[in-house]
Amino acid sequence: MSQKEIEQLFNQLDASVQLLQKELDVSYLEALSETGENILVNKIPNQIDGFPSDEIVGKLTQLYKEVSIDNMESEDIRKAIQLALLKASKTDALQPNHQMTPDAIGFILNYLIEKLISGKLEKIRLLDPAVGMGNLLSTVYNGLVSKNILVEAEGIDNDDLLLTLASVSTTMQRQKVTLTHQDALQDLLMDPVDVVVSDLPVGYYPLDEKVSKYKTAAKEGHSYAHHLFIEQSLHYLKDGGFGIFLVPAQLFETDETPGLMKMIQEESFLQGMLNLPNELFKTKNSRKSILLIQKKGNNAKQAKQVLLAQIPDFKNQKAMLQFMQEVDSWKKENI
Repeated sequence: MSQKEIEQLFNQLDASVQLLQKELDVSYLEALSETGENILVNKIPNQIDGFPSDEIVGKLTQLYKEVSIDNMESEDIRKAIQLALLKASKTDALQPNHQMTPDAIGFILNYLIEKLISGKLEKIRLLDPAVGMGNLLSTVYNGLVSKNILVEAEGIDNDDLLLTLASVSTTMQRQKVTLTHQDALQDLLMDPVDVVVSDLPVGYYPLDEKVSKYKTAAKEGHSYAHHLFIEQSLHYLKDGGFGIFLVPAQLFETDETPGLMKMIQEESFLQGMLNLPNELFKTKNSRKSILLIQKKGNNAKQAKQVLLAQIPDFKNQKAMLQFMQEVDSWKKENI
């Protein structure tokens, strides 16, 4: 990894974003989306009705000429884009469901995927039904590719700005990712996947009639979106495939828990619940855990002992190594 290259690309993105922000009076994310698309389309600024001005177009053209990603590693490109997305989070004051999933969590999910898939893993199909800006999916993708695994991935989101940013990011990284702009809780046109991995949006789904047939739909009022996403994900997993989700730590402590548990038990095996380090979250209510479920079929079976663990502080290398050894032992004994 070249820190110098990462910083250089970020600085080029940031400089062009600031020019566009001021000229077009748009958010940091919107300007980042615009400049990313400009870079990918022959490094030519998009000018409509005289905006941006000829002067700014000249400055952007010069900045874009200096951008060189052809020889950069995909992970370095992702990290540079991530720095821009982090700045956007602060500049635009993004809502929690639009915040980026921290790298450390992405690396843990990547580790779990490698451990859970049985046999020699040569090829894998991934789905993130709430892909957002794509950082989590890209992190997992690059981690698997670094182990010489052929990856195909699909991402879905109903926010066109976030999806455009995901497209810019994955295209710059030369990743084989299919992105679809739609409500992921409606019927999807896609082949089944080996793993669904997602930082699920938390909150209520507003369109009650559209999810009335879901097993996790609330009997009265709006349903929990994250419950619906878990159920929908199982529909698009191969038999024996895994769902690995970031969920609220209090997932099984609400009035809707019985319906969620009933659906999980009917469709899959609950294989694990891992609590993330408390240090990652500002408040108790914002804490998250990793839910591991496995779709029934293809010789999948319920683990003798569900994997329940507290993931240690990521900075504590000794404790992290011990945690990984515990997961390895659990896999050998249970899956």
